[in-house]
Amino acid sequence: MNELIVSVSGLRGIVGKNLTAQVVRDYARAFSEFVKQGKVIVGRDGRYHGAEISRTLVESLSLSGCDVIDIGVCPTPTIQLAVEHSDAAGGIAVTASHNPMEWNGLKFINSEGIFLDEHENEILRSFLNSDHKYEPLGAGKIVSDELPVRDHIRRVLAIKMIDVEKIRKRGFNVVVDCVNAAGTFIVPELLNEFGCGVIKINCEPTGKFQRKPEPLPENLTELMNRVHKEHADLGIAVDPDVDRLVLITEKGEPFGEEYTIAQAVKFVLLKIPEEKRIAVVNLSTTRAVDVIANQLHGKIYRSKVGEINVVKKMKEVDAVIGGEGSGGVIFPEVHYGRDAIVGIGLVLQHLVDFGGTLSELKSSLPKFEIVKKKIVLDSQNPDEVVHEIAAHFRTDSSVSLNYEDGLKIDGLDFWIHLRKSNTEPIIRVVAEASTREEAEMLAERVLNIAREL
Repeated sequence: MNELIVSVSGLRGIVGKNLTAQVVRDYARAFSEFVKQGKVIVGRDGRYHGAEISRTLVESLSLSGCDVIDIGVCPTPTIQLAVEHSDAAGGIAVTASHNPMEWNGLKFINSEGIFLDEHENEILRSFLNSDHKYEPLGAGKIVSDELPVRDHIRRVLAIKMIDVEKIRKRGFNVVVDCVNAAGTFIVPELLNEFGCGVIKINCEPTGKFQRKPEPLPENLTELMNRVHKEHADLGIAVDPDVDRLVLITEKGEPFGEEYTIAQAVKFVLLKIPEEKRIAVVNLSTTRAVDVIANQLHGKIYRSKVGEINVVKKMKEVDAVIGGEGSGGVIFPEVHYGRDAIVGIGLVLQHLVDFGGTLSELKSSLPKFEIVKKKIVLDSQNPDEVVHEIAAHFRTDSSVSLNYEDGLKIDGLDFWIHLRKSNTEPIIRVVAEASTREEAEMLAERVLNIAREL
């Protein structure tokens, strides 16, 4: 892959190949114009090459006239919080999220501590492509600040729904895998504040991943084995920039990344009056959240895939909880952004209130199975492929079709979501049903339609 991946989530690339120092300098200059030479907060996810990228970014922002606060290695949500609760005009996270170790990238944050939306990204890119070169009156100041990580922990401990003393009395034993990245300090420290016994895996701040960084079950075998061996109450895994939370039960089994948000929705809705029980998830998130909300006389709204889309919908409908099925929990009492640190606090309190084990909590939730596949395109037009797939389902009166974000096929006891990639010649296919076999059959049905075109 020779091209930078540029999307509403920022940009990502392979360091030294398509993500170069010049690219970083160009984006720093463009962002300085976007924030009108205001103060910028910069942090990074801990990848071993991130220090050099961050240094180039900070220096370039300063030379473009911005004062810069460098908060070092920290979660992306920590940067968002720091921007929101300061006079900063914006922030930049140096991260490639769950991409492999040789990747890095930049995520851009507005003055509210929220990722740029499509319109704001267009403005940023217009500065990037502009011939106009702003001449600052002088270089901005550069200061370092490590307090935002402590502030992040403090804000989680202060969540109104959380009773810190009750969690401490429960005395959870937890195994954590922070993939040697930004969660290395903050996750164990938060658990210590909650009175948990902590066993660490991949919690050395080297920035060199000892497992694949995406917290999928196949990448977490060491964590699962260790939870079982240590007779721990649960296991916790995060991705490099700590916006995704994945749980392992006391049996050493995956809780399911879709169920991170499902249990969070149940916990939060149970804590508030009926009339305020509103949650938002994206179109690819498990139907379990709908069943939970219905049982609790709540309301689920759905948005296009992408954190900023979920956040905008949450603000529109005044949701009390939101997120995505990849392990992302958004809790606006703390801030509008996916946050594994917040998610940890909520699940520990949920376990205290529930009174049982994590596997028992999982058993109490509606059961669905999700399968993810991809249609690899040769010369086919992706829009035509999606159109043909829709035609196969259109005659079924029990099925509804939604074109808000690709194609969502909603049946009585299943759904299928198709979205074309903006960076690869593929169409992503997500299918959910009551059993894995049914979900596999649904996904395969869609793939077979595409193969016959």
